Amino acid sequence: MATTEHPPSRLRAWMLEGLSDMGKTGGHTGPHAEPEPPHQGQRWWRVMCLTGVDYFSTLGYQPGIAALAAGLLSPIATIVLVVVTLAGALPVYRRVAEESPHGEGSIAMLERLLSFWQGKLFVLTLLGFAATDFLITITLSAADASTHLVENPHLTSVLQGHQMLITLFLVALLGAVFLKGFLEAVGVAVALVGVYLALNLVVVLVGLWHVLTAEHLVTEWASALTAQHGSVFAMVGVALIVFPKLALGLSGFETGVAVMPHVQGDPGDTEEKPTGRIRDAKKLLTTAALIMSGFLIATSFITTLLIPENEFKTGGKANGRALAYLAHHYLGGAFGTVYDISTIAILWFAGASAMAGLLNLMPRYLPRYGMAPHWARAVRPMVIVFILIAFLVTWIFDANVDKQGGAYATGVLVLISSAAIAVTIASRKAGQRRWAVAFAIISTVFLYTTVVNVIERPDGVKIGACFIAGIILVSLLSRLARAFELRVTSLTMDPLAERFVRDMASRKMRFIANDPGHRDQAEYRDKIEQIRADNDMPEQEDFVFVEVTVTDPSEFEGRLTVRGEVLHHRYRILTVESSSIPNALAALLLHVRDMTGCTPHIYFEWTEGNPFANFLRFFLFGQGEVAPVTREVLREAEPDRDRRPRVHTG
Repeated sequence: MATTEHPPSRLRAWMLEGLSDMGKTGGHTGPHAEPEPPHQGQRWWRVMCLTGVDYFSTLGYQPGIAALAAGLLSPIATIVLVVVTLAGALPVYRRVAEESPHGEGSIAMLERLLSFWQGKLFVLTLLGFAATDFLITITLSAADASTHLVENPHLTSVLQGHQMLITLFLVALLGAVFLKGFLEAVGVAVALVGVYLALNLVVVLVGLWHVLTAEHLVTEWASALTAQHGSVFAMVGVALIVFPKLALGLSGFETGVAVMPHVQGDPGDTEEKPTGRIRDAKKLLTTAALIMSGFLIATSFITTLLIPENEFKTGGKANGRALAYLAHHYLGGAFGTVYDISTIAILWFAGASAMAGLLNLMPRYLPRYGMAPHWARAVRPMVIVFILIAFLVTWIFDANVDKQGGAYATGVLVLISSAAIAVTIASRKAGQRRWAVAFAIISTVFLYTTVVNVIERPDGVKIGACFIAGIILVSLLSRLARAFELRVTSLTMDPLAERFVRDMASRKMRFIANDPGHRDQAEYRDKIEQIRADNDMPEQEDFVFVEVTVTDPSEFEGRLTVRGEVLHHRYRILTVESSSIPNALAALLLHVRDMTGCTPHIYFEWTEGNPFANFLRFFLFGQGEVAPVTREVLREAEPDRDRRPRVHTG
């Protein structure tokens, strides 16, 4: 009896409308995958604004952090930060953009170095730190924006005590923007960054004018600095020591690479060779770094010289809002209020670049590893998942910025360190010795910064470990739930293999699953005799052997190539390499059925051993109890029993 296929509901169609539109490469990724829409990009400077809402928004609190960490030395410590940015992080991520132009970043580069399960666990660990970085960016920025809102002199009496609700509302509003569509997020980012940078430029110019017209400020600052530290070398030494506390000013590079797939590039770009996209992504990274470096130096200089030291401390008027303090003090309440609104808006929307990074990064790995459902490649369901996690993080940390700062810095530094190590290895493999040495030095600097940050603020590692444990647990459970999927994206046969199949189509199509040993004549003769005896079959029946070689059992899905060969002048054999024997056999049988219109039969011997141990062997190593698992994969792939290939076990 035929069944009527109901069309998908409007809600389901809307939820899956963005399937794979976050720049994923690879095309058809599974037996039920939908085709990927053509790439639609944006001009590089527009995409820069998206990553800039995260990067540039740190101006809201970075000068205050620098002043608290370094005191009078803040401008020099900031110069050290800028040197590390331009001479370290920027070259590293320009190389990452070149090596990994599809947004996977340094994680993809390091993934190529390791295979099997240790490689997957390593990637999952890095994804845990990436999730820490991006999700904490969303929650911390929203919490910081709500703090600015609550502490506004005109709103304090009304909003005091409601910071949690305001933060949750801002996170939900961010999710709504992405549910509406990614292009809207880019448009909002361009407007916010343009206004915010213009207002900051006004504050900086006014501040510099006040510093230059009051010459005693520079003289007094230089005298105090010399009295406090003695020499330039001592100043630089102290600046290097406090540098890790300023490391939040490096945020934005990882998201800059993550949003690369949204860069339009040239009309002649292909996914295999996106030359224009790489060039424009380098422009994006360089322009953002130069803009931010200029603002960091200027803002640290004017805030240190114009704001009293005690105002930076907790309870002071410049605590966490140094530039806003200057805007109110020198430009009046009206301009200061506009500046506050702009700062609140960009701090809130800083989560947009983090959300874009998550939506681009996670669907590239977890579904491909079988560690997330297929719908995880769609944009809107993933937005809902990330927003719910952000709600949980906000609630756990009570919407407190300080409690989340350590986790944020740890995530940023781990990712930058991994990127530096990745490009060092890539340069060494490419035979570029000078670049390899330079990147090795940069890696050492970032590893030092990471270690110091972890020692001073261990909460970051603890939070990152929770994310890592959660990702690994959910991933393994998902892999377990999807173990019996077909897991083959495409199957091709060479001419000899096709000849074997078409020759068998004129009679019963019988295959024997064989675990290849010495592959001598006796092995195949004994196997046929055993199958005939177990299944009480006549002598005249002929067979084709199928031999599957397991390559990397940690891979979840992939393409199969079936090759035919004749051994000992009489035994026909189909060979295939796959991550899983049962899934490869099931895919071959279904392909043969569709190719010939005949129902194939396959014959197995029972595998000795404990069934549970054999299932673990299948789950971890792609082998184990092959016969029942092959039958289960076929049952899930073909619900019609009459059309299902036959599995015989004796």
